[in-house]
Amino acid sequence: MAVTTTGHDPYLALRHRDYRFFIVARFLATMGVLMQDVAVGWQLYERTHSTLALGLTGLASVTPTILFALPAGTLADRFDRRNIVRLGRVLAGIMSVWLAVLSATHGPVWMIYGALFVGGIGFAFLAPAQSALISQVLPGEAFANGVTWNATAFQIAATTGPAVAGAMIGITGSATSVYVTGALMAAVYIVFLSLVRTREQRMDRQPVTRKTLAAGLHFVFSEELLLAAITLDLFAVLFGGATTLLPVYAKDILHVGPAGLGWLRASPSVGAMLTALWIAHRGPMKRAGTLLLSAVFGFGISTIVFGVSHSFALSMIALFLIGGFDAVSVVIRSSLLQLRTPDALRGRVNAVNGIFVDLSNELGGFESGAIASLVGPLLTVVAGGIGTIIVVIVAGAKWKSLRELDDLNTPVE
Repeated sequence: MAVTTTGHDPYLALRHRDYRFFIVARFLATMGVLMQDVAVGWQLYERTHSTLALGLTGLASVTPTILFALPAGTLADRFDRRNIVRLGRVLAGIMSVWLAVLSATHGPVWMIYGALFVGGIGFAFLAPAQSALISQVLPGEAFANGVTWNATAFQIAATTGPAVAGAMIGITGSATSVYVTGALMAAVYIVFLSLVRTREQRMDRQPVTRKTLAAGLHFVFSEELLLAAITLDLFAVLFGGATTLLPVYAKDILHVGPAGLGWLRASPSVGAMLTALWIAHRGPMKRAGTLLLSAVFGFGISTIVFGVSHSFALSMIALFLIGGFDAVSVVIRSSLLQLRTPDALRGRVNAVNGIFVDLSNELGGFESGAIASLVGPLLTVVAGGIGTIIVVIVAGAKWKSLRELDDLNTPVE
């Protein structure tokens, strides 16, 4: 892939030693978490044969974010973000060990949801601190490139993780080894993070009040472009999330078993990874607003194709395109978030973004599972794709600033 802009360095962020440790840590932890997602989905559907049971995993995971995101963002702006991330990963590791014990002993299903809730508390606190930490690892000129490589690393993990998890379940006939691996990766993350040297954090010294707690919300709602990009992502993923129902497609529609489920889960990540690599090498993004709207429209179309497919090959292609279109959306939204937010507000703004992202992903999963239990998976996925297209049309009509967004702006100092 050729660089299209003179002087553009696609590896700018990776040339920083501390960022390399940071991104490897995130890669390993993300891989472990996504392996566990496959294991939980497969285990629950094997035991319950209920799409609603799959949807409830999203509800169990997102509830802590709804409850704790705003105080978690405030903590990330007032205390050492690395310590907050470490504590969050400890809770995530406890979740992994708990799931491993439940899998090995065939513990009750309700305790699986309890473990997901505990892990969700850890993720609710670590997510805003971890997202804001990039501002202390990289100089401002490398932010956008760092965001792109973050997305690339995430998608590499999301490509390999589900495939490895599916293979492990297929070989062992159990999800236990997957959960043990997740716990080990959480521990490795903590070790790698200790090697990262960070620049001094700009602490928020204001007394904690309802106003300071809500400062992130106020900032997002006062920045029209941020609000538009986040809202578009929220409703698109809320309506268009098909991944929760992948265990149903793998078992009952495509008949490909746990290994096939792993490949289905990996396919969107392959598309997203290749797209993120292309973005990293192409230079500064032009006509970013139009590109964002087009990508989410393509996401909706691809979701419809996946919903009606009874072919494993066509389903893989549709999921590949879903991942590619989603990567464009993630890079643009994440870049706007990092580049337009002052450092003293990054924890709280990232917490607000986390609420939107988790609501769309996890509540979207709950919505898909609940509706599929009533009307079936095919109609649920197709209707979600149509809903995504409608969201794009409404967003494009409502926000002129989004349609006219060209270059992503320089960081706010």
